[in-house]
Amino acid sequence: MHAPVLVLKDSLKRESGTRVHHANIQASKAVADIIRTTLGPRSMLKMLLDASGGIVVTNDGNAILRELDLAHPAAKSMIELSRTQDEEVGDGTTSVIVLAGEMLHVAEAFIEKNYHPTVICRAYNKALEDAIAVLDKIAMSIDVKDRATMLGLVKSCIGTKFTSQFGDLIADLAIDATQTVGVDLGQGLREVDIKKYIKVEKVPGGQLEDSKVLKGVMINKDVVAPGKMKRKIVNPRIILLDCPLEYKKGENQTNAELVKEEDWEVLLKMEEEYIESLCLQILKFKPDLVVTEKGLSDLACHYLSKAGVSAIRRVRKTDNNRIAKASGAVIVNRPDELQESDVGTGAGLFEVKKIGDEFFAFIVDCKDPKACTVLLRGASKDLLNEVERNLQDALSVARNIIKNPKLVPGGGATELTVSATLKQKSSSVEGIEKWPYEAAALAFEAIPRTLAQNCGVNVIRTMTALQGKHANGENAWIGIDGNTGAIADMKERKIWDAYNVKAQTFKTAIEAACMLLRIDDIVSGIKKKQAPGAGQGPSKPKVETEADADGEQILPD
Repeated sequence: MHAPVLVLKDSLKRESGTRVHHANIQASKAVADIIRTTLGPRSMLKMLLDASGGIVVTNDGNAILRELDLAHPAAKSMIELSRTQDEEVGDGTTSVIVLAGEMLHVAEAFIEKNYHPTVICRAYNKALEDAIAVLDKIAMSIDVKDRATMLGLVKSCIGTKFTSQFGDLIADLAIDATQTVGVDLGQGLREVDIKKYIKVEKVPGGQLEDSKVLKGVMINKDVVAPGKMKRKIVNPRIILLDCPLEYKKGENQTNAELVKEEDWEVLLKMEEEYIESLCLQILKFKPDLVVTEKGLSDLACHYLSKAGVSAIRRVRKTDNNRIAKASGAVIVNRPDELQESDVGTGAGLFEVKKIGDEFFAFIVDCKDPKACTVLLRGASKDLLNEVERNLQDALSVARNIIKNPKLVPGGGATELTVSATLKQKSSSVEGIEKWPYEAAALAFEAIPRTLAQNCGVNVIRTMTALQGKHANGENAWIGIDGNTGAIADMKERKIWDAYNVKAQTFKTAIEAACMLLRIDDIVSGIKKKQAPGAGQGPSKPKVETEADADGEQILPD
């Protein structure tokens, strides 16, 4: 007698799962729609108001999503995707979201037909494996030493960005910087640490064309005593310290009882002698420049300037590390442990220059520096911020190529090849998974389709022509030229993508789509604010119903 109730319960549970899926998919599609127009070289810019009331104008997917404040948990996890992509490979932040949104969109039809999410996920994972295999097949290796190829590559990767109008400038800066700080690990591997050893200094004023990569380091500091110390030293001997050059203060309040008046003089003398001995230990090595991360007292400043040594104090730890890498010095923690080998002699010139109304210390012309500073000049703060974001992307692309020197075609050609191959393979997939597998193949076309939309060409005609060209698998390099919307060979137009970026895009998008599909309930653990005096009993976790999911604000007004 009880069987019908069970059946009813089961179908109700499936019904509620479907609703949550529907809400999640809608939220993800909404996020994808926000940044869909920012894909490709002819893309729109977004103007964002950030929390502090400033404005940001950008078309970098990650920068846009960072500023959004979304209520829906599924939308939040979509935003995480572009952040992951940005941290991991630094490019393809928009593609990831568009692709994940499309993957979820094509899954919606199957959810409505009561396909189990696990089946869809299995098919998607199979499609991902095959897609990566296709990437491996069409990837071509390049020579990292060949500057022209590298330049073309970095240019095509940042051709979609705002600064592409400045020609080779940003690409040149990126390649110079990454090749400077690259470290050989042996076996043909190179490690490039962008965050640690490449510092981007933005100085408003001047023109963008004045931007350059310094063969060394620049810090926003002046010497301690500008009148007495030299502001220009050729081939300086540099000592880097991580300790204060002033008298040690007591940890807590120190009381000293003095019986005789002379004792006071003795105390002061001891302080002076302590500082003098510190300075003498340093001066023994005949340095020309002393840089310390901590304080430097007036007395120490006097001793150093008397010996003709310039000093800079309170330098950031990160800057100090960069100076060490550039000049070959070793950061020393105690002056009495100094050795000749700790003195940096790799720099060719120390100079303090005034740019605008601030002083900057340059330690440049280094022999084989392993750290560098990129000096960006530009008309306004907003422009500089956007140029810096684009430069970061360009640096990441250059780093990816140095780490894994393989290319795949850009302009949607890779996605179309993957899509065509998966369509052919779908006929050999057995069982119920065949249909979601084929849908995943179609979803890859979202990238070229979006590119075509953003160029303003006839989307249906362009896509049909492209699919026709790829269906018989003659040329994997046929794609869309994002500037004109014409169908072209990507090899001739030099429109390329880094293999790392594409592989990471596919992996992140499909894995995220699978994760969101496998959610069947959203349980809210946040306590609602209660009216004063209302029942103080323990609140139950609230399970979302259909009404909540549909009424939820997916995007901020």
